[in-house]
Amino acid sequence: MKLSNTLVALLFTLASSLACADEIDVAVAANFTAPMKAIAADFEKDTGHKLLLAFGSTGKFYAQIKNGAPFKVFLAADDATPAKLDKEGMTVPGSRFTYAIGSLVLWSAKPDFVDAKGEVLRKGQYEHLALASPKLAPYGEAAMEVMEKMGLAASLAPKFVLGENIAQTQQFVVTGNAELGFLALSQVMKDGKIASGSAWIVPASMHTPIRQDAVILSAGKGNAAAEALMKFLKSPKAAAIIKSYGYAL
Repeated sequence: MKLSNTLVALLFTLASSLACADEIDVAVAANFTAPMKAIAADFEKDTGHKLLLAFGSTGKFYAQIKNGAPFKVFLAADDATPAKLDKEGMTVPGSRFTYAIGSLVLWSAKPDFVDAKGEVLRKGQYEHLALASPKLAPYGEAAMEVMEKMGLAASLAPKFVLGENIAQTQQFVVTGNAELGFLALSQVMKDGKIASGSAWIVPASMHTPIRQDAVILSAGKGNAAAEALMKFLKSPKAAAIIKSYGYAL
């Protein structure tokens, strides 16, 4: 059977795109899990590239990258860690940029437990307060800043339940191991509103801005998928997803 020129051209285009498709490992801060999964689905559909996503704490990813982990792209929960990797010569120069600015929220799975001004922290009618480890996670560091500004850091310390990352911190609250906790707004927001429970969205003025930077790591130098992902993260399609989870750009 003779193929038409149009069909031959389409088959050639498909074969070429498949041949150029690549698969890369991407390290992603745990707070960005939900939006990154949505972004990855659109990215893979639009480009044909495949993303192997790993979610965790920025501090642990830094240690893994230093020890030779095969990540090509790193989406951190802060801007300091990618900048540090830049200085240490472990990134592609000029690739780093801020992909999102995070928001902190005090959240409880219980409706009406957390008030709109966070005064529940002062009342102390709870046994456990979850937060991500300040040494590993920028959201945990921001939570400490908030409590220090409120003059509560020392008095609340005995109630702390520390998560290795923000995802584990959320599980402490969801399962009831902590009555409330400091999380990333993206973890409890859906369609522009708090999906369940009760929450205080912490004013950005109460902590250092949570600027989240992405960077191509040295292992991703010249990789088409890594470069395409960085470009996609700056696209209107990605921006819409990022904003829908409560991040600023």
